[in-house]
Amino acid sequence: MENPGYCSGSFDGLQHPSDDDDDEMVDIAGATLDFSTTDDVPPLSSGVYEESNGTSRTAGMNGNGPSRLVDPLEDPLPGVGTYEDFNTIDWVREKSKDRDRHREITNKSRQSTVALLHSISDAFSGWLLMLLVGLMSGALAGGIDISAHWMTDVKGGLCLRGFWFNHEHCCWLSNETTFQERDRCPQWQSWAELITGKSEGPFAYIMNYLMYIFWALMFSFLAVILVRAFAPYACGSGIPEIKTILSGFIIRGYLGKWTLIIKTITLVLAVSSGLSLGKEGPLVHVACCCANILCHLFTKYRKNEAKRREVLSAAAAVGVSVAFGAPIGGVLFSLEEVSYYFPLKTLWRSFFAALVAAFTLRSINPFGNSRLVLFYVEFHTPWHLVELAPFILLGIFGGLWGALFIKANIAWCRLRKTTCLGHYPVIEVLVVAALTALLAYPNSYTRMSGSELISELFNDCSLLDSSQLCGYKQPANTSDTGVDNSLADRPAGPGLYTALWQLALALVFKMMITVITFGMKVPSGLFIPSMAVGAIAGRLLGVGMEQLAYYNHDSVIFKGWCSQGADCITPGLYAMVGAAACLGGVTRMTVSLVVIMFELTGGLEYIVPLMAATMTSKWVADAFGREGIYEAHIRLNGYPFLEPKEEFEHSSLAVDVMRPRRMDPALAVLTQEGMTVGEVESLVESTHFSGFPVVVSSESQRLVGFVLRRDLLISIDNARKRQDGIVSASQVVFTEHTPLLPPDAPPPLRLRCIMDLSPFTVTDHTPMDITVDIFRKLGLRQCLVTHNGRLLGIITKKDILKHMAQMANRDPDSILFN
Repeated sequence: MENPGYCSGSFDGLQHPSDDDDDEMVDIAGATLDFSTTDDVPPLSSGVYEESNGTSRTAGMNGNGPSRLVDPLEDPLPGVGTYEDFNTIDWVREKSKDRDRHREITNKSRQSTVALLHSISDAFSGWLLMLLVGLMSGALAGGIDISAHWMTDVKGGLCLRGFWFNHEHCCWLSNETTFQERDRCPQWQSWAELITGKSEGPFAYIMNYLMYIFWALMFSFLAVILVRAFAPYACGSGIPEIKTILSGFIIRGYLGKWTLIIKTITLVLAVSSGLSLGKEGPLVHVACCCANILCHLFTKYRKNEAKRREVLSAAAAVGVSVAFGAPIGGVLFSLEEVSYYFPLKTLWRSFFAALVAAFTLRSINPFGNSRLVLFYVEFHTPWHLVELAPFILLGIFGGLWGALFIKANIAWCRLRKTTCLGHYPVIEVLVVAALTALLAYPNSYTRMSGSELISELFNDCSLLDSSQLCGYKQPANTSDTGVDNSLADRPAGPGLYTALWQLALALVFKMMITVITFGMKVPSGLFIPSMAVGAIAGRLLGVGMEQLAYYNHDSVIFKGWCSQGADCITPGLYAMVGAAACLGGVTRMTVSLVVIMFELTGGLEYIVPLMAATMTSKWVADAFGREGIYEAHIRLNGYPFLEPKEEFEHSSLAVDVMRPRRMDPALAVLTQEGMTVGEVESLVESTHFSGFPVVVSSESQRLVGFVLRRDLLISIDNARKRQDGIVSASQVVFTEHTPLLPPDAPPPLRLRCIMDLSPFTVTDHTPMDITVDIFRKLGLRQCLVTHNGRLLGIITKKDILKHMAQMANRDPDSILFN
């Protein structure tokens, strides 16, 4: 099974099959897939057109001399300056092109009113694009929330007033609903009532059980079939691939329209099936798909890879904003966790887009509570300094769980990749869905959706609360009740003991099933399952602390701040801190996670406990490995991603990493004059490199510039078709002035316009830690190595990643792409 990479009509020479070719198959979250049919949108390319004669300069290719934008209507040459699939962009070139484009527009704006209006519209286009991204993402997120809520409830029954009502909305319309049985109303009937007419008894229970499993299998089957048939890129979380794309890598079709459509539909199905996954991570992918599609409406972003990635960074913030109702946390999430290049302008536009998306979601009101936050809490008592100890304990648990989960999940995903398990994604999803439904239904806390479970665990018990988690023994007299509809600490009753046993079983179940669920061929987020594990652990610890305070209020620990009959301990707060700790242990987020949590719950005064637990979980998890779950999946899939957090601790030099090695053939180069078209084509056909250095001559090896393989082939192909006299014997010239040729010689082909005259170079004795920093901060795809001005070799991002893997005793061939 081969992936032809970039298909471009007659440009057959663009692909050269090789084991080390850039155009290889992408492995997304497990199995190797063929994505040659997913090119549903134009490539993530700059689309710059250039004139074929030697009088023009490519905008931004070099900083020497004047450069101008070429009108594509004059003499179009499509493809030059673009990138092949599974290649890395040249950030420096893209930024230079944008600067030259902006300078050209600014200069023209002084000449006429029309040009001035064009300049204003160009400056405003970025904000307009952010507005559209926010509106589209917010509308899609609202639809996903409403649909997922309804389909989740369909597994339990239907509303007689109208099948389109979910359970909560159905019972809102009922006059028979009571506080004691707020989840029961005559208008909502279970499947046992609809089929057999009975709501109680063993037969009714079995019927509801079977219908629950049936709907879970149906939803999961539809999800995996749609992903497999129409958009294989729609599976998984999407955040590892988004991080890789934002670092400059190109995965064509990953942010296309088919991926958006299928991911939106299958995300609802996957969440509704009851699998241990969330929709928050995939919503980042959905928002980035929206941004990529809308970018094609604006030339400024359609034709420049670096500018497009600024929009995608803002879209990642929008995804978190609509997932959690946390616009500020979304901006910080994009800055801390996802983005590779995040200038100040992107920060402002990310904030604006997240604001628009949050406003759109609030207008749709998918939760029906007129609030933007997902888990609004209203705790009635402040926390005490003594409680920092259990909060830190929850941080330790979160760090241990995060490290254990990453190792277990990566081991399972590697097993999926290397065994026949990866060849049967549909069967795997159905088996996991059946197992999840079979084990989840008997326990009320695993039967409910992840969001509903977390909301239940965050809840602070009040006088009118009928939840089983509030099954305390009633106070002997009304004086024991607290203020603000809250209750003082009370002894646990039979209902609470039953709930604690169920929560303990739910904790074990969630920890195990999430390991094998994340990474399957359905959209699967990790935020909600991780938060659910932490919230369960936190609630258990919170109830334990509450009972400890009740029975030992005269002890040294509680004396002075927790008197008898007071409302001292809030178990819901412990659940909230535990959720943050476990999510931090898995993802290694810190600042953005704390902000997301207080935006998510509205608990602004509990920032210190959240900070303590989050930092503790990060420190504990880092002791077992510095990689978060997304970085681990990036490394598992072999993406060319230079992790900014990873330090290069070895003392090697550039000469130790560059190619060619000592025993390798000489470096393939072009000379600035003297080579014919046939010789250049022969050199390109016999190699698989993405570009070629240009030197003065084979003897001197003095560096002149660098030419990309793709630009070279497209220019030669175009010249053969459109320029008279260009044959295989024509001389290829990279100099500014054409050399003297014999009278009977064919006309030369001047290609100086496609050459980068200022390629980045380092000397052979440059330390590799400095070279790695240059690659990270400038976003380079290659760097040339020289000695006294003479070309010695080349270092690509792939060479650095292979060297770092080798130094870490990992398989260097696991890095698949250049």
